[in-house]
Amino acid sequence: MTALKLTNLSKSFGQTEVLRDINLTVEEGEFVVFVGPSGCGKSTLLRVIAGLEDATSGTVEIAGKVVTRVPPAKRGIAMVFQSYALYPHLTVEGNMGLSLKQEGQPKAEISARIAKAAAMLSLDTYLARRPAELSGGQRQRVAIGRAIVREPDLFLFDEPLSNLDAALRMNTRIEIANLHRSLKASMVYVTHDQTEAMTLADKIVVFRDGRVEQIGSPMELYNSPANQFVAGFLGAPSMNFVPANMLGGPKSQIIGIRPEHLRLAETGPLSGTVQHVERLGGDTNLLIQIGQPDLLTVRLFGQHDMAVDTAVHVDFDKSESFVLDAEGQRLENTPPE
Repeated sequence: MTALKLTNLSKSFGQTEVLRDINLTVEEGEFVVFVGPSGCGKSTLLRVIAGLEDATSGTVEIAGKVVTRVPPAKRGIAMVFQSYALYPHLTVEGNMGLSLKQEGQPKAEISARIAKAAAMLSLDTYLARRPAELSGGQRQRVAIGRAIVREPDLFLFDEPLSNLDAALRMNTRIEIANLHRSLKASMVYVTHDQTEAMTLADKIVVFRDGRVEQIGSPMELYNSPANQFVAGFLGAPSMNFVPANMLGGPKSQIIGIRPEHLRLAETGPLSGTVQHVERLGGDTNLLIQIGQPDLLTVRLFGQHDMAVDTAVHVDFDKSESFVLDAEGQRLENTPPE
């Protein structure tokens, strides 16, 4: 069964159109991540799916049922927000079971669901604590547990890791991935962090200005981006874009090259001076001025001792580059000669 289907979905606030003709299918058990810069419409779309915002046009189907005009509580969804939104006067157990209590579920059923979710999230020993007695990561796990106990048709996550520090984000990301595998649940996850998208998703949906730019698996989008926006958004460091005429090509084209596909050489089609060195331990990033506004990033494996202002030549395998037209759309022809 299809977990979610959006058909010709649009959303406007007054004269401002924030979502434009969105068509998307999420299969049962699939983990789909919405990614894009701030203001691109991804969180608004999640709210429309949840029923917290009304669609201006189009339809929303969840688990095979059209729910476009159905209130949030009856859509079969559970949502985890950026803010934990926990009740401070309730214990972990109380917070996790509140929605079930409001639904009138039997006490035995509530206890069983809480125990199961707590075991999944390693919260067994924290059930009697209140939110003030928990770390940020533990509070987020409680918020996730509150969603799990509802046993929804669809989980919705709205930037759930934004309030956590780097170490906790990584740990919680792993927990969410493990949770998806164990529950085999359908999940839609919103983030502006391309690392979260690449590491969590079965399928990524890239948004820009209220439109879908491209849909595909993480590696499909990384290896075969449809345009300059997708190519530049996914990947860290970002893809380099060089005017084709700097490489002997036409002025109307742009060449995209991933930093890891560049290498230092005795001679090469690009040359310049090192402006900055990022020593990351396992990798070294060289930022090189080659005579264009944007610095060229070369990613080298391992540790390299390179001084600023060093003159270098850069080469690359043409088969690993991308050819874009003047509007940034990828051309399906051969790499530059």
